[in-house]
Amino acid sequence: MITDTHTHLDHHRFDGERDEIVKRANELGVSRIINIGFDRETIASTLKLAETYDCIDAVIGWHPVDAIDMTPDDLDWIEELAKTHPKVVALGEMGLDYHWDKSPKEVQHRVFREQIRLARKLGLPIVIHNREAHADIVAILKEEKAYDVGGVMHCFSGSWETAKQCLDMNFYLSFGGPITFKNAKQPKEVLAKAPLDRVLVETDAPYLTPEPYRGKRNETGYVRYVAEAAAEIKGLSLDEFAAISTANASSLFLARGENKR
Repeated sequence: MITDTHTHLDHHRFDGERDEIVKRANELGVSRIINIGFDRETIASTLKLAETYDCIDAVIGWHPVDAIDMTPDDLDWIEELAKTHPKVVALGEMGLDYHWDKSPKEVQHRVFREQIRLARKLGLPIVIHNREAHADIVAILKEEKAYDVGGVMHCFSGSWETAKQCLDMNFYLSFGGPITFKNAKQPKEVLAKAPLDRVLVETDAPYLTPEPYRGKRNETGYVRYVAEAAAEIKGLSLDEFAAISTANASSLFLARGENKR
């Protein structure tokens, strides 16, 4: 069975189809789905999903693109939910995004640091969004002692040098649809070198659709095709890779009530 460690099933593109999408995912071998809420609206909808489907757990936090919109009340709200909601298993997605310019870098840095500090306070792992900001991401993770809680580098796209720094800080590397693309050389090379016990797979649905559905809307069941590509890169059968990556996900995203790190 496979775990999709990062998806957005609450996205409006899935309206009216969620029961069918979850059913299809289960039929494709997906046993656990980690849905990500990253602002007021999507945190609420993510928690509703987690309450509706046994196979869905929630990650909640604030996306760097919208960092300028986060208030102290929002951070307090996230803290209260993380303390009390039985299906919150991590904080995120948080990080830095230098592709879009909605939120100034200094604001993104502040919001990122605040969320890392909250995660350390709560003993929860973190889910990192990193777009065109590798050096600053690594520096802030080190400065804020994020290795105390660890987490996952969502849809990892950096170099092997960056990957090693993240692995050294107690982070997992998660790979999505791009490892199924013929021209995606770097993520395949990093995955080939990464230790098996620190590898995860994801969809980031409805984005980053893998082959053979590239160009169409992604959905969480398609993590199977990501897992098939990853298994081939690692020289394993699908069943072997699925078992290992799912065990990794279970180690990172502990069920609520289990002891944290």
